[in-house]
Amino acid sequence: MAAPGEGDTEMMADTQATEGSDAPVTQVETNSQTNSQTEKTPDTVDGSIQPPSQEEETSSPAVLTEPKETIDFKVVWNKKKYDITFPLDDTVEMLKKHIHSLTGIPPAMQKLMYKGLAQDQKTLRELKVTKGAKMMVVGSTLDDVVAATTVDKEAIKEEEKKEKSQKESFSSQKLHKKVLDKGKPDDVMPGHKGKEKLPTVPLSGMLNKSGGKVRLTFKLELDQLWLGTKDRTDKLPLGSIKAVVSEPIEGQEEYSIMGLQLGPTEASRYWVYWVPSQYVEAIKDAILGKWQYF
Repeated sequence: MAAPGEGDTEMMADTQATEGSDAPVTQVETNSQTNSQTEKTPDTVDGSIQPPSQEEETSSPAVLTEPKETIDFKVVWNKKKYDITFPLDDTVEMLKKHIHSLTGIPPAMQKLMYKGLAQDQKTLRELKVTKGAKMMVVGSTLDDVVAATTVDKEAIKEEEKKEKSQKESFSSQKLHKKVLDKGKPDDVMPGHKGKEKLPTVPLSGMLNKSGGKVRLTFKLELDQLWLGTKDRTDKLPLGSIKAVVSEPIEGQEEYSIMGLQLGPTEASRYWVYWVPSQYVEAIKDAILGKWQYF
């Protein structure tokens, strides 16, 4: 019988290795495998399961809050306009604090006007503020309040001078005295200290500040006063006359000096002299209404 070759020897060795793999595993090998598995499991200590660490619990993503809905509008104060972007569900009280940072007006000294006075507890949504709307601010800064209460000596002097001038009667003032010194016109209507209704004819024979003749014709059906001179007649709507002032002429109280204010200031007064005093109240009543003249 022939001796086994080199190839046969390798085959025999492989067969023996295969057969050896069916042999029982020793206790040492089993323990080694168990220890290896325990070391590889991160959540066990001595084979027992541990809860997750605090670091693992806090690693979850944070919940994001939704952004507030805002509205763009304008705030107007002291002829200045401010562009505002503000949350719709924030209150007027919160808006006042924001306006304070822009204008310097303390919230307690602010009044916000939007379709009326805006209440502090109302939200912009409840006020129905729309995009591009205008909100008015009424109020003064602390600096303005302090400045307004500061005593100005020059202003006091001017006020005293004005009061002195006002106390001086019309008849004594230089402007009127030069007209009165010409004397009563011969053709002026008779006057007395009583009260009468307006006559049905024009009031004539009176003088203006230049000494020219003037007549007053009331066209109540047209709501007009016709102011006539030698050269022209101005048809004035009664509503255009802002005020009427009068005063009896000193020494001849049956006649009066009257000023018709035709513009926004006292400088626009049209002066009429030798107005029969009995018609003064009726003239004021016709021009301004019974309870409006002074």
